[in-house]
Amino acid sequence: MIKFCKYVLMGLIALFLSGQNAVMTSALSHSVTNGSQEIQSAMQLGSKKKEEQARTINHVRLIGSYNLPHEMTYKGTVVGGFSGITYNPYNNKWLIISDDRSAHNPARFYEARVNYNSRDIQKIRFVDVNYLKQSDETVYPNKNQYLNGADGIVLDPESIRFDPMDCSIWYTSEGDRSLGLDPLVHQATPNGGFLSELPLTGTIKMDEQNERGFRNNLALEGSTFSADGKTYWTAMEGPLLQDDSIPTTRSGSLSRITQYDRNGNTLGEYAYPIDAIPEQPGEGKHADNGVTEILAINDQELLVLERASIQAEDGSFSNDIRVYKINVNGATDISSMETIDKENINPLQKELVVNLNTLGLDKVDNVEAMSWGKKLPNGNETLILVSDNNFNRSQITQIIAVEVIPENK
Repeated sequence: MIKFCKYVLMGLIALFLSGQNAVMTSALSHSVTNGSQEIQSAMQLGSKKKEEQARTINHVRLIGSYNLPHEMTYKGTVVGGFSGITYNPYNNKWLIISDDRSAHNPARFYEARVNYNSRDIQKIRFVDVNYLKQSDETVYPNKNQYLNGADGIVLDPESIRFDPMDCSIWYTSEGDRSLGLDPLVHQATPNGGFLSELPLTGTIKMDEQNERGFRNNLALEGSTFSADGKTYWTAMEGPLLQDDSIPTTRSGSLSRITQYDRNGNTLGEYAYPIDAIPEQPGEGKHADNGVTEILAINDQELLVLERASIQAEDGSFSNDIRVYKINVNGATDISSMETIDKENINPLQKELVVNLNTLGLDKVDNVEAMSWGKKLPNGNETLILVSDNNFNRSQITQIIAVEVIPENK
């Protein structure tokens, strides 16, 4: 039986029903051609599921990096604030979400082509932009609109994932305690239309006493599907209020990584040990460290992206970016624990895969996004990582490609 994307079929039907005479015939012919290509890709991808479930990673090799122009625009939108990226292998497009809280333009994600080989990244071309929609089909309001009575919520987009089971997309929002908004995960159509909301564990939700739940800007930062798409993982950027204090230069802290089924039932939850801040900031300056993305390697292992930002005396920031490998085997399932403070648990064990600062790049900016990419001719996988420029002139939007060297190779 051929399994292909639910939304490919829906698109074909919609085109057929809306078409007229020759226009309909032309559109349907074009759509069927594209659809058949995606079905063929789906057949090929189906045979790769077992490969992905057996995927391994030992170390990585830098392929190259590519910087986007500052204040770049596309279709009337400001391009920047990239906090999540995911790859659609059916059409070879990348989906890149902006963490713009509808301040510059409505909350959105971009579709892009990233042309690269084993030597370098040649070109990045944007091909579309999609606005994320609420259940009433309106775009998300910004903070001022929300405070002035606009319907819906203020979205703070962070992670985006392509659903390998039906080709929909899932994205996270960090929430905002000051606005009374909890973190969330929404499922959307390929063009951003609302489909559903995933029920989340109550442990991360805020309380009125400000003693439990997520910390502002340290919430649902990362997400990933298992290779078969049957389970979905989320990662908190920092510790819950009831679990631990935030990292300092002297000590790290424990955040939570949670596994759900597709209906929002919690399958497992584990304590992830965030590193201490690796450098001392300037006098009276800011520094932090936290989880910015996760990515499933196989059924038991995940990659975790950690980002530390350290402000120097002159006010400038440097970033320390590390990718770790974790294995859930042996870690305590903390899903039933309201707090892990003073609990005797086994946190996740982690192993450094790469520190991006050691790859010889001229600059390593605020890298927040990570995704598997295409395979190289030698059969090795690739990873694409992207930085968030915070819409700041002093920062860059940086795309980094690395080759993944598997174990025993």
